[in-house]
Amino acid sequence: MPFLDGDLRTWMSVAFGRLLGVAVWTLADVEHAIRSSWGADTCAPEDRPDWHPANPARGQCGVTALVLNDLLGGDLVRGEVHRDGMRVDFHWWNRFADGIEIDLTREQFAPGETVGPATVIERPPAIRRLRDEYETLRVRVLTLLDAARAE
Repeated sequence: MPFLDGDLRTWMSVAFGRLLGVAVWTLADVEHAIRSSWGADTCAPEDRPDWHPANPARGQCGVTALVLNDLLGGDLVRGEVHRDGMRVDFHWWNRFADGIEIDLTREQFAPGETVGPATVIERPPAIRRLRDEYETLRVRVLTLLDAARAE
């Protein structure tokens, strides 16, 4: 697969349509590919008991933010998730130029769960936690985007 850790040229070429006549993906294309690729096997293990097809975004925020970062760049941001005033987890999403934020998993939260303010987090040089889930999601998304481009 073309997205190897640290391969900035490849990320940029995808984000800008490879400049040599290959179709550019729209944000709607990317969002559809990501949402269509979620499953229990791409969910964070600690969230799997709460994951179900009626709430497919549950536990997908970290891997989704990484894949979106692969495709479009920008910053990874993280906020604390609170339930009943206690921090129970972290939530991840993306921030782009001019402060535009995209959170494809915002609907995952149960009543009473709130997300605190965003903090920009530097992308790790290698994905260790959730590596298998990230790789699975990335491969599915790229397969769908490549199929859409071929149509």
